[in-house]
Amino acid sequence: MLPDVQTLYGVIDGTWPAARYTETPAFTFREGQGGGQRVSATTVKRPVTEDELTEAEETMRSLGQPCLFMIRAGQEPLDAQLAARGYDVVDPVNLHVTPIETLTAEPLPPVTAIPVWEPLAIMHDIWEKGGIGPGRVAVMHRAQGPKTSIIARWNDHPGGVCFIAIHDRIAMVHALELLAHQRGQGLGKWMMRRAAFWAADQGATHISAVCTQANVAANALYASLGMTLVGQYHYRKRKG
Repeated sequence: MLPDVQTLYGVIDGTWPAARYTETPAFTFREGQGGGQRVSATTVKRPVTEDELTEAEETMRSLGQPCLFMIRAGQEPLDAQLAARGYDVVDPVNLHVTPIETLTAEPLPPVTAIPVWEPLAIMHDIWEKGGIGPGRVAVMHRAQGPKTSIIARWNDHPGGVCFIAIHDRIAMVHALELLAHQRGQGLGKWMMRRAAFWAADQGATHISAVCTQANVAANALYASLGMTLVGQYHYRKRKG
């Protein structure tokens, strides 16, 4: 049985953690420290009142962050509340997962994709070109479970990078980035397969990935690998 979307929400936090979490009866606040929306968005644990939402907004502002909520499966009433308060939908995200053996059945070509931790300087450069800067790299270092980064090579030159970590025996790939001139060579597939081999060696039973719905190429990659789309989330961000 595949992990459901609720399980994968936990894997996101376990493999791409915020700098700090603050828990209240109604909310989980995340302090991102420049690591992007996934580690800065507030999540809601139960139905909330308008007054509670106002208090949550004050808390987010006190962290120096925009008013940003992650809306998960089954939270349509919250979504409607935030829409009425002037929040825009931002970056709907897909969650994909498959058993680890789906990606380990085919042997890898030698020296196509190599796990390495800590990331090399050239890997930082590739991420930077894709908009993945120091704040997001700091997220990788915060992950507490088994983790590594992978660099892919093609024609004796670096072609792409990704980060992978494991939580509760489920691996999740983040920050997969290909250099523009190396795209169309199948490197994304080889990186995902190499990530699966590494994760299997660490005892993982499944491999997963998240990407925005707007990232057509990434969604097509995961579908082509036989991964199953098990759910979504999106953000609501307050205007102004």
